[in-house]
Amino acid sequence: MSVLVSNLGFPRIGARRELKTAVEAYWAGKTDKAALLDTARSLRAATWERQAALGLDIMPSGDFSFYDQVLDASVMVGAIPALYRALGTADSLEIYFAMARGLQTGTQDEAGCAHSHGGAAADVPAQEMTKWFDTNYHYMVPEVTPNQSFQLSSTKAVDEFREAKALGHHTRPVILGPVTFLLLAKSKQPGFDPLTLLPAILPVYVDLLRKLQNEGADWVQIDEPALVLDLDDRQRAAFATAYDRFANELTGLKLMLATYFGALGDNLAATLALPVAGLHVDLVRAPEQLDAVLAGAREDLLLSLGVIDGRNIWKADLSALLDRLEPIAKARRKLLIAPSCSLLHTPIDLALETKLDPQVKDWLAFAVQKIEELALLAKALNEGRGAVAYMLAANRASIHARRTSPLTNDPAVRARLATVNIDWTRRAAPFAERIRQQQAILALPPLPTTTIGSFPQTAEVRKARAAFGKGELDEAGYTRFLREETERAIRWQEEIGIDVLVHGEFERNDMVQYFGEQLAGFAFTKAAWVQSYGSRCVRPPIIYGDVARPTPITVDWWAYAQSLTDRPMKGMLTGPVTILQWSFVRDDQPRSQTCRQIALAIRDEVVDLEAAGARIIQIDEAALREGLPLRRAEWAHYLDWAVECFRITASGVASQTQIHTHMCYSEFNDIIAAIGAMDADVISIETARSKMELLEAFATYAYPNEIGPGVYDIHSPRIPAAAEMEELLIKAGQRLAAGQLWVNPDCGLKTRKWEDVKPALVNMVEAARAARAALA
Repeated sequence: MSVLVSNLGFPRIGARRELKTAVEAYWAGKTDKAALLDTARSLRAATWERQAALGLDIMPSGDFSFYDQVLDASVMVGAIPALYRALGTADSLEIYFAMARGLQTGTQDEAGCAHSHGGAAADVPAQEMTKWFDTNYHYMVPEVTPNQSFQLSSTKAVDEFREAKALGHHTRPVILGPVTFLLLAKSKQPGFDPLTLLPAILPVYVDLLRKLQNEGADWVQIDEPALVLDLDDRQRAAFATAYDRFANELTGLKLMLATYFGALGDNLAATLALPVAGLHVDLVRAPEQLDAVLAGAREDLLLSLGVIDGRNIWKADLSALLDRLEPIAKARRKLLIAPSCSLLHTPIDLALETKLDPQVKDWLAFAVQKIEELALLAKALNEGRGAVAYMLAANRASIHARRTSPLTNDPAVRARLATVNIDWTRRAAPFAERIRQQQAILALPPLPTTTIGSFPQTAEVRKARAAFGKGELDEAGYTRFLREETERAIRWQEEIGIDVLVHGEFERNDMVQYFGEQLAGFAFTKAAWVQSYGSRCVRPPIIYGDVARPTPITVDWWAYAQSLTDRPMKGMLTGPVTILQWSFVRDDQPRSQTCRQIALAIRDEVVDLEAAGARIIQIDEAALREGLPLRRAEWAHYLDWAVECFRITASGVASQTQIHTHMCYSEFNDIIAAIGAMDADVISIETARSKMELLEAFATYAYPNEIGPGVYDIHSPRIPAAAEMEELLIKAGQRLAAGQLWVNPDCGLKTRKWEDVKPALVNMVEAARAARAALA
C-alpha cells in the first residue's frame, strides 16, 4: 500500500500576522508595492518549507491571497466591474484592493492612515461581501453581467507554482472551480443566472490549466465545494460540461476535484462520473458518505480522504481513525489522507501558546499539529502501528483525559438546563402591544438613529489595554482611561444628534472574547489568530466545558454610561448563537446543548441589565444564518434550536424593555420566517453593499417588527455622502413602512478610525432628518 499525506491549503496570515502588518502598512502609504510583495514571497517560502518539514507529500501552492481567494478568482478570470477598470491594469493591486475595500481619495484605512494611490481621484464602493459557505470567513462576491466577457487577467497560480519550484518544492496548484465560482456570483440584472456564462468562462480555465501544465504541474487541485449543496439537474450538468471539456483539451494533466464542508449526497453519482483523476471528500463533516464513495469510485480514481478536522482545533482520536483507514488502505493501491478542508480556518501553531491551561492545551491541535497527525497516521498505515506505538499511546491518553476531565462537566449547569421549558422562550405580550408600551416610554422620532454598538478601538485604547495586561497600568488608571473614552463618545453622539446612544465598548477586546473571558467553560489564546476577512484577524475562544455566568459582565459599564446622559443607552450583548459560531466549540456533545447553556448565561445578563434600568438591550446574532446547514433538509432542526436559544435570552424581561438584535452579511429570503420567529422588537441588518436588496425578503414576508437597514458599509474606508444614505432610506421606505425603520450603519465601528467614523455618522444623521421629511 502507499498512503500519502496532502494538504488543501494553509493559513496565509503568518504565525504573527505578518501579512496583516504588511498590507495595512501598504494601504497606509508607509511602504510600497515592492515591500508588500517581498513580505508575501517570504511568507509563502516559509509556509512551503514548514509543510515540507512536517512530512507533507503533497503541498498546495496558490492558496496564498492578499485578501480573499474568491476575489483572486474574480481577477483571474477578468470579472472586474467597469467602475474599477479605470484604476489600473486588470491584475494591479490598485484594482484588487479597490474591489475588496472600496476607494475614496483621502479616506482612512484599517490602521487609520491616509491612502496612497498615486494621486488619482476616485470614489468607488467595495464589492459585496458575505460568508464562505457556513464558516466565519468572508469572501468577496463575484459580480458578472449578462454580456460578461472573460479573459485570463492574472497568472497568480502559475507564478506561485513557479516560485515554489524554484525553491525546490513541487506543489499542487489550487484554484477555485468554474462552476462554484459562477454559483457564488451575482448580477445586478434581475433574474439573470450567472451559470449561463459557463461556456464563456471555460476557455479561461483551459488557458490557465494549460499554462500550469506547461510549467511542469502534473496535478492541479480544483475546489468545487458547491458539490455539497442542494443542486438541480441543470447545475449538476454544468459540472459534467466543465470537466468533460478539461478532459478533452488537457491531455496528461491530472485534476484533484476537492469537495468539503459536507456530504456529496445526491450529487455523488454525478461527481463520481466526472472525468477527473482524483476526488477529495470531507469525512469530518460527513463521515457517513465514506462507504458510498468507496463503493462507487473507479478503481483508478485517487481518493483523498479528509479525516482531520480543518475547521476545529481538537486533537484527533488517531487509533479510531486507524481502525477506519486500515481496511481502506489495504484495499486500494494508493490513497491520500488530508485535512477535511483548507487549514485556513485554524490557527497556525499550538507551540506559540505558552499560557493555556496545560490540560486544555493537551487536547488541542492547530494547523501544524494537524499535519503532524496526518504524517503519523500515514506512517502507521504504511509501516504498521508499531512504528508509532509511543505516539499513539500518548494520543490515546490525551483523548481519554479529555473525556473524563471534571473541567468539561458542571452538574449545576446541566441541572439548570433540564428545568428550561417553553415559558422561558416567550415574551410577556405580542409585539403590537410591546411596541406601544416601548414608544410611550422612549418617545423616539420617526427613523430613530443609532449605531450597532462599538466605536473605534484607537491606538490609544489598544495601548492602554496592553499596558493594563502587562501590569504597567493599574486597574484604577485603566478604568479612569476607559471612562474618559466612554464619556467623550457619549458627548459626541449627543452633539451630532444620535437618538439612541451606545457607550462604545472601549473595555471590550472582541464581541465574543469579552464575554467568553467572563464565562465558565472558555479558554483563550495569545497567538491563535484566524483570518476573518482581508486583514481582519480574530482569536476565537475555545469552549471546552459547560458554560455558566459567575457574575454580571456588562451592567456596571452600562450603568456608568447611562448616568452621563438623558438619552436612551443601549445595553450591548452578544447572542448565544454568535458566541457559539465564532468560537471553537467542543465536539463531545451536540452544538445545540452548548448553545442552550450559553443562552442561559446571556439571559441572566439581560435580566440584570433590565433590573439596572436598561430600556433597550441589543443581543447581537450576527452569525445566526452563518450556522445554517448547507442542506435544506437540515435547516428546520438547526433553526428550531437557534431561534429557541435567542428567545431564551430575550424572554426574561418585561414588555416595556425593547430587545434589539443585529445580523450582518446574510441572505435572509430563505429563513425570513425564522427571523420573524425570533420576535426581536428591532433588527438591524447589512444592506448598504446590496443597495437595500436584502429588504425584499422582509417586504415580501410583511415583517411586522421594526428594522434598521444599514445605510453605510463600515468594512470599507470610504465615507458615503448624506445624499447617498438618504437615497438608501428612501428605497427602504418603498419596501417597508417608514414607521418600522431605524437608521444605523451596517455593523459595529470598532475597526474604523474616528477620522472616518465622525463624518460618516454626521452624514447619517443628516440623511435621517432628510428622509423623515421625504417619507412623512
